[in-house]
Amino acid sequence: MSPVLPGRRVIAVTATATALIAATLAAAAPTPAGAADAPAVAATLANTDKVLVIGLDGAVLDRVKAANAPHLNGLMAQGLTARSTLYANPMAATSSGPGWSTIATGVWPDRHGVKDNSFTGKNYTAYPDFLTRIENAKPTLNTYAAADWEPITSTDQNGPIFSAKVDKRLSLKGDRDGYRNEDPKIAAAAAAELQDQNPDAAFVYFGEIDAAGHSYGAASQQYLDTIARVDVLVGRLLTAVQNRPTYGQENWKVLVTTDHGHTDAGGHGGSTIQERGTFVIARGPGIPAGSVRDDVKLVDVAAVALAQVGVATTGLDGLPLNAPDDDPFDSLRPDLRERVDETGIPSGVKGFTHTPPAGWSVDNSRMGTGGVAEWAGWAFATDEFWSRSQRDQWRELNVRSRDVFAVADSDEWDDKSHTGAFDSTLITPKWAVTGGSTRNLTFQTHYRHEAGQSAQVLVSYDGAAPTVVKSYTADAVAKTESLALQVPAGATDVQIRFRYTGSNNWYWTVDNVRLG
Repeated sequence: MSPVLPGRRVIAVTATATALIAATLAAAAPTPAGAADAPAVAATLANTDKVLVIGLDGAVLDRVKAANAPHLNGLMAQGLTARSTLYANPMAATSSGPGWSTIATGVWPDRHGVKDNSFTGKNYTAYPDFLTRIENAKPTLNTYAAADWEPITSTDQNGPIFSAKVDKRLSLKGDRDGYRNEDPKIAAAAAAELQDQNPDAAFVYFGEIDAAGHSYGAASQQYLDTIARVDVLVGRLLTAVQNRPTYGQENWKVLVTTDHGHTDAGGHGGSTIQERGTFVIARGPGIPAGSVRDDVKLVDVAAVALAQVGVATTGLDGLPLNAPDDDPFDSLRPDLRERVDETGIPSGVKGFTHTPPAGWSVDNSRMGTGGVAEWAGWAFATDEFWSRSQRDQWRELNVRSRDVFAVADSDEWDDKSHTGAFDSTLITPKWAVTGGSTRNLTFQTHYRHEAGQSAQVLVSYDGAAPTVVKSYTADAVAKTESLALQVPAGATDVQIRFRYTGSNNWYWTVDNVRLG
């Protein structure tokens, strides 16, 4: 078991605590709503907006859907389901340390610093977990975290991901053979906390699904059986919330997520789409039942939790669910096509188009002919499609793009015979401006540099000749770009161009282009 944890308000897992957990497990019947022993503090809630985040280590969404998992599938039917993908090395391995750190902090590994399960380079001081952010912003709110993977809540050498500022932390020692015993103890203790105490924000982790993935593979019946067992534990948490004496006066948002995927044969850490696969399930006020979204990512879990209890999300990579998705590139998803020349992308995966959104255009007048059809000039693609064109060349690192993005890829284009070079320009609509003002151009970008290629941002006012305002001469990996534009006196409109040239060099992606 874990040692006594330092800090002002922490549960230490001792023999006495273990006995209490066992007693809770033995008491199978839930406490009725309005029971006399419910704490008096629950009668006067300072904040009726509450959030529960449930973490399922190594869960594969398609296998959850296939399993006998009525509680998890019920949450999907009652709320939203969002499938997304992770990074890969060299940003971070598809392992639990980076995954749970990303979920908890709401920023990607290039900021929180955790690249693998050694936790070397962690920067939780600058990017704390969402429960610690809640404590810092609203210390009167009650926070709770329970896990049986020690780095999440224990003070072992690799953790903790959730800091000692959290009001109550429960840490049990699970391992590949022990999660089947420890997960029910976590569920029992967390259910008692959720029903009989007054947490405003809680995180509860279960590890057995990941253990089954390692032992038997995600394609196995044992993996499905494990999901079914863990689903019962998820149901216990949901029942505990609904049995709260004050549940009728509370607005609960429930999220379920995972830290990474698994291969069919078992294992993770690499760059396959199976290992990079993650998801977010969310149910609560304002979330349409049965909805599916393609723009929600793992970093959003922390932002959603913070927003639910009224804590600012400024500075995070994650976004709340109510953040508008008005990126015109995302409107292209219904028009995405299957592969044409690419062989590494499975047939049936729809993920690219050359048709720009309304008002946008692509100038291929200088573009060579031939080459791989998918990448003949600027294209619009998804990560699930583009990153599979060639793994382990940093395409997986394009984490700050969401849903559909623009990509110019001379490296992949060159894989089929062609004449001439890659030279393509993506052009925005004309946007109204006021002469003499300063406008801020922002966009997400992922650029890998090599000698012989160029990537330029050009600006044109009132149809005049474009001028270069940014030229990339070094890698810009998963970056949010911000360029201040000084609008000339008398100008009434501006148009932005993104010109990429090369030949068997690398690539450039652009997403969420905005003029602020």
